Amino acid sequence: MSKQTYRVCFCFRRRFRLTVSEAPEEIKKLFEQYSENGLMTVDGLQRFLIEVQKEDKATRDDAQKIIDSVKHFHRKGLNLEAFFKYLFGDINPPLAPLGVHHDMNAPLSHYFIHTGHNSYLTGNQLSSDCSDVPIINALKRGVRVIELDIWPNSTKDDVDVLHGRTLTTPVELIKCLRSIKEYAFVASEYPVVITLEDHLNPDLQAKVAEMVTQTFGDILFSPGSECLQEFPSPESLKKRIIISTKPPKEYLEAKEVKDKEVEPGKGKDKGKVGDEEAWGKEVSDLNEAGYKDDEDEDDEEDLDDGDKSQHALAPEYKRLIAIHAGKPKGGLEECLRVDPDKVRRLSMSEQQLEKAAVTHGKEIVRFTQRNILRVYPKGTRVNSSNYNPLIGWMHGAQMVAFNMQGYGRSLWLMHGMFKANGGCGYLKKPDFLLNPNEVFDPRVELPVKKKLKVTVYMGEGWYYDFHHTHFDAYSPPDFYARVGIAGVPVDSVMKKTKTLEDNWVPSWNEEFEFPLTVPELALLRVEVHEYDMSEKDDFGGQTCLPISELRSGIRAVPLNSRKGDKYNSVKLLMRFEFVDP
Repeated sequence: MSKQTYRVCFCFRRRFRLTVSEAPEEIKKLFEQYSENGLMTVDGLQRFLIEVQKEDKATRDDAQKIIDSVKHFHRKGLNLEAFFKYLFGDINPPLAPLGVHHDMNAPLSHYFIHTGHNSYLTGNQLSSDCSDVPIINALKRGVRVIELDIWPNSTKDDVDVLHGRTLTTPVELIKCLRSIKEYAFVASEYPVVITLEDHLNPDLQAKVAEMVTQTFGDILFSPGSECLQEFPSPESLKKRIIISTKPPKEYLEAKEVKDKEVEPGKGKDKGKVGDEEAWGKEVSDLNEAGYKDDEDEDDEEDLDDGDKSQHALAPEYKRLIAIHAGKPKGGLEECLRVDPDKVRRLSMSEQQLEKAAVTHGKEIVRFTQRNILRVYPKGTRVNSSNYNPLIGWMHGAQMVAFNMQGYGRSLWLMHGMFKANGGCGYLKKPDFLLNPNEVFDPRVELPVKKKLKVTVYMGEGWYYDFHHTHFDAYSPPDFYARVGIAGVPVDSVMKKTKTLEDNWVPSWNEEFEFPLTVPELALLRVEVHEYDMSEKDDFGGQTCLPISELRSGIRAVPLNSRKGDKYNSVKLLMRFEFVDP
């Protein structure tokens, strides 16, 4: 096709939305099945909603609302064009609009919580700016746990937030606290936890206590200096701020810190920001976990009531700590010991968890039934990349902490997981992770519970959201779709459609089947790429959807950018069917 011909065709396509001729044959057949004389009436549409879309409670009023919503068409029913428009419209999303529907009255330890890591960083872990902007963005997306590393400022008379022992530029703690207060409950009214990695002396701890108390006032949850016997519920903590940190040791003098400094670029992953493919590396396989000791682990303190450093702690600061954190002295067994009289938070790096899971998987699950486990990225992820979150979730870890600026496939899974339960940032863990009588063993392969059949019909919208030369300079794009499951190892798989050449509106019409052993933890992964023979394939959109809230039937699936922002027009038409094995 010549450049001139291509532009003429492109301009023609830009003027017109989808036409009936582009509707998949199966859609046309279903329309014929539920319509009479070319019109799908209220009764026909109601039957379609119940029988195909599996909306068992659909009423005639529901059907009429759909008919009314498709403008410029016959009010008594839908013709094929209107029916196609409904199926591909925003009124027909892939997730059920349920809002917050989980039981929110259980202890915090019974929930997965949307958790950030180094929430103040704008880019990489070594030299990017620290700012309150990433914190604001995270809160707007529904993140409920914000991590702040607090250090003395250059004159040792105030407190800054920065990634210590690196070249990151600091931001004032008070600025971060004020932004948290302003944006904490914009996306969700459920509690925000601030985890503090503390590198302060008692005088500055007292100053932090004053800042926190004055900034948050009555919304601060402060149960006192003693450990809680059980965590409160998200419902009881609505619109409250919670502080979580370890009872810290005395501030290390500058000389001691300098001895431990990590020189940027040495002993670290040599990968630079942007080295990954445009859409991020494939999510790591849980069966291929590396167990090399991390060089830059979080310096969790030993929890010992007799530790002299405890006595130097500013008492007003200690009273702010609602969720006590730290690692007890001793080995892994002591770390995972469940105390019947108090609850706590334990932190592990992704590598520490992978190693512990091999020998103590059930003990980790038992620990997380009552206590909180936070998992964080290994220190060598200097480019702010992330890990497979399923390693934490399948062991009951509540706080799977992610670099929210580390765009890529792992973060897409995090975005997808927390679309559930109204996007409130708290997901009730599946019952099998909470059963104290029969503790779940993540290493045992379970029988298939259900099968998910996915049909990828077609896609459209790229010619509205992308420049006409974005994919190819002289011809329409060559799209293919990737569809699969992220879940426990036996459920995880990715499959691929054929590549369709020279088409802005690709119609793949391909069906895939996915057996699911743990559907409660499974996510549907969808990606579209444009095949490029000479270079890396171009990114064309992605989404991840929680299987637990996926609607059966034919649905319009909006796609997102690499950063997770929804495109204006790009979407796929897909069908989902759940089948008993």
